[in-house]
Amino acid sequence: MALEEKRAWIMALVTACGYVTYLVIVLGRVGDVPPPETPYVAALLWTVGAAVVVAIVLGIAAEVTTPKDSRRKDERDREIERFGEYIGQSFVAIGGVATLVMAMAEVDHFWIANAIYLAFALSGLLSSVARIFAYRRGFQQW
Repeated sequence: MALEEKRAWIMALVTACGYVTYLVIVLGRVGDVPPPETPYVAALLWTVGAAVVVAIVLGIAAEVTTPKDSRRKDERDREIERFGEYIGQSFVAIGGVATLVMAMAEVDHFWIANAIYLAFALSGLLSSVARIFAYRRGFQQW
């Protein structure tokens, strides 16, 4: 497996695990309190920070354990990376528009922050899945 494919797997798993962890923490706090009054900021910051640290550590581990000849990026790797980024950025744009509308409608900060986090999580996940499929199923340049 190429190093770039390993990185895509790492990003997909870390993104999914980080977001699910955040949801479990926040939804566990809801109880009798309405969701907008639920404390979420610390959980959001800790899960994002932990996900970044875990992704860096696993990326370093993947690079160290990958043979030197498999570490080099070729044209196909660069095209797959670009393809994954284009796919993933669609959710950033959708999330940006959605949260802009939410802000104009004066929706509570809780919902806006969660919509932004969801957009970033879906962006990272979709980008990684697109890369994995490109590596596994083949990549057709258009």
